[in-house]
Amino acid sequence: MNAKTTETNLRSFVAFRVGEQEFCIDVMSVREIRGFAPITPLPHSPAYVRGLINLRGTVLPIVDVGARLCLPPSHPDARRVIIVAWIGKKLVGLLVDAVLDIMALEDDAFQPAPDMGCEAIEPFVTGVLTVDERMICLLALKNMLPEDEAEAA
Repeated sequence: MNAKTTETNLRSFVAFRVGEQEFCIDVMSVREIRGFAPITPLPHSPAYVRGLINLRGTVLPIVDVGARLCLPPSHPDARRVIIVAWIGKKLVGLLVDAVLDIMALEDDAFQPAPDMGCEAIEPFVTGVLTVDERMICLLALKNMLPEDEAEAA
């Protein structure tokens, strides 16, 4: 494989932890990674939408990734991290427990997501990566908000 082919096949991912599980998203969708900021609750929002923050004049909805994936929800506090990412054309904050790494991987490093027998999580996991003894699930950001909420966010 020549150097040019290797460069075109590499993609970067941000790996993060939610509870005891590891996930990643394409770094091209990430605008920034920031420390926790106070969240203003949003009445009548889905349980996984923790509320809003003001990011330098832009109001962002905060999605609790754990709650969205039917995992135990995060407890918003100073130890948590907000990944500011684009979901479609909307900027959204993703509340996670910790950012672990930025990885450069070849396109074929991910295996297809296995049939998990759980309809609640299948739309969110598009692939699985094995690194050493760890399993990292590739999230489909486009499914983190339903289409009508992504447009309203």
